Amino acid sequence: MNTLFQMMPLRRLALLLAICLMCMGTGPATAAGPDPNPAAALHAKYAELGPQLSNNPFKRPLHLVSTESSSQLKGDIYALVDYPFAAVREALTDPAHWCDVLILHLNTKYCRASINKTGSMLAVSIGKKNFQQLEDAHRVDFSYGVATTTPEYFDVGLYAPKGPLGTSDYRIQLEAVSTQAGKTFLHLTYSYTHNLVARVAMRGYLATIGSGKVGFTETGKQSNGQPDYIGGVRGVVERNTMRYYLAIDAYLGELSTPPAEQLEKRLQNWFTATERYPRQLHEVERADYLDMKRREYQRQQQ
Repeated sequence: MNTLFQMMPLRRLALLLAICLMCMGTGPATAAGPDPNPAAALHAKYAELGPQLSNNPFKRPLHLVSTESSSQLKGDIYALVDYPFAAVREALTDPAHWCDVLILHLNTKYCRASINKTGSMLAVSIGKKNFQQLEDAHRVDFSYGVATTTPEYFDVGLYAPKGPLGTSDYRIQLEAVSTQAGKTFLHLTYSYTHNLVARVAMRGYLATIGSGKVGFTETGKQSNGQPDYIGGVRGVVERNTMRYYLAIDAYLGELSTPPAEQLEKRLQNWFTATERYPRQLHEVERADYLDMKRREYQRQQQ
């Protein structure tokens, strides 16, 4: 198997892995079935995570966990955001608004929301960390659905049954509940299922251009007192879960900004937020990111 990715050019390997990693969402439903009172369950989780939200390395009210099984990788972020619940629900229960969220991510080249006989869809093109033609990117078609929406809780999800390189069951799921003091508690889940082909490609990525990259979970301390961070596939999932969360936060943060100014401020805010964690998230320089995203957004509007 090592021969396969040793023969693969690094640029090609990077593109294939970018495609895999960008499309991840939450995995299949568990055997226990849905919670009969999801709003109460999320409120309980908010209370449980109080200490972690108030004291953590992120320097913001956020808690991140990741899991790995033989066939699935998953990342979860719980975060308290300083936006009114009604505004968050209105913004994120509209599929078109999700394109404004997803385009902030480095690897999203294009996103278009539409409606067909089965419901709302998002056509998303995934590619490299620089501008590229859409025919060179990989298209993933997500279905979009609102599972629940009430005056104090909502649950939305994006799902793609198939992806490249043997990956499947891509989901991005977001649930939120209102809290006291006019804030909102979010739970973002991101995961995917992979087969042998995907595992081989991931192994090649981690053995080459991804070998020095890490996630956010601390696994110990170095001799100088600096933390050691988790690597491997869980590190990959944690980085992308964080990128998605920061895109949601950057989108919500400019809802009250005049429409003509929203994109530029969201792009600046997303990049600034990622640079707070350079060890994990730095990939390109600000000017390159802004130029790429302005061009992609203009193409997306055509």
